[in-house]
Amino acid sequence: MSGRPNLMTPELKANPFHLYAELRRNAPVSQVDPGGMWAVARYEEGMFVLKNPRLFSSAGFGLATNPPWLGGNPASRSISAMDPPQHGRLRTLINPAFTSAAVNRMEPRVRAFAREVVARLPLGSPVDMVPAFALPVPAFVLGNLLGLDASLHSQLKHWADQLTSVTAIRPDETERQEPVRRAVADVKRYFGEVVEHRRREPGEDLVSDLLRARVEGEALTDDEIMAFLFLMLLGGLETTVQLLGLCVLALMEHPDVMARVRADRSLIPRFVEEVLRTGAPGHGLLRVTTEEVELGGVRLPKGAPVVVLLGSLCRDEALFPNGDRFDIDRPASQLPFGHGPHFCIGALLARMEARLAVEALLERCGGVSPGSEPVVWHRSMVVRGPSSIPAVLHP
Repeated sequence: MSGRPNLMTPELKANPFHLYAELRRNAPVSQVDPGGMWAVARYEEGMFVLKNPRLFSSAGFGLATNPPWLGGNPASRSISAMDPPQHGRLRTLINPAFTSAAVNRMEPRVRAFAREVVARLPLGSPVDMVPAFALPVPAFVLGNLLGLDASLHSQLKHWADQLTSVTAIRPDETERQEPVRRAVADVKRYFGEVVEHRRREPGEDLVSDLLRARVEGEALTDDEIMAFLFLMLLGGLETTVQLLGLCVLALMEHPDVMARVRADRSLIPRFVEEVLRTGAPGHGLLRVTTEEVELGGVRLPKGAPVVVLLGSLCRDEALFPNGDRFDIDRPASQLPFGHGPHFCIGALLARMEARLAVEALLERCGGVSPGSEPVVWHRSMVVRGPSSIPAVLHP
């Protein structure tokens, strides 16, 4: 391997896994572009990072998502950028919305909506499966959680796309920076209006719950609530849209698996787990070193930006034999949702959304073929998935 690989090239966003395998073999801790951050590609070193927040601070998320050119990003002050114990105190406030009981209560509504979405899909003619299938279900769920206007689905996705692209934009790419700054301002304005409305008229939604919440006797500040809402837009919408898009691609690329799952719908959860593992929609976990530390035989200086390549860890042969092979008979793994204090709080909800959306899709169509245009991949360090899937669905 010569030179520093750039993880944000279109070719590597489409298929980074050959590079990941090479990194695991030859350079499990190495510098990559953009920005010369330290990439951790192997399970052993990656877990050491995730298990040691004292040495590898989650403030790395904040640093990466709020570059100087952006001029402020509430997501950079969210719980994703916090370390224990502050992280734990604030996380307890939103835990009730994501318990198994809460997710089970939502299931009938999500199943009915997923069937409506799939019923509108054309059979036998071209369709982009991201806006037509992957987006509506997560947007519906996010809208229910936060009490948002259902007509904003496409706008929410546009905002989320801009916010997650921050990590892929260089300081000299001024043309790409302006739409992101505009999106941050628009989201702040919209969520600010939502918060003020709930203050006047509280409802049964997460925004109202946050306004009522108390941490050690004190109400959350407006900045803390705004940071929560930005994080919900990224974690509750963007990564789940990517997961559903990856499910479509897996059905398209593995027709034998699709036939097997259509014949036995009880296999859908296992199919979703293997999509999570092989696709890893939550793709990179950002940290920063708090002191000089040795990792995988490499000395990292204090303040070094680190990205744990979760998409590589999820294929590490040390944990997953024949890790590049799509195999729905593997045991499920929690690894695609992270590890430790920052384990994804919405894991149960994301699994439920994917299961019901795939179930509805398989009820309606018998096959998925590629469209005439290529798949387009989203550019971000922290998430991976398609932003456009031209396809044809068959009866």
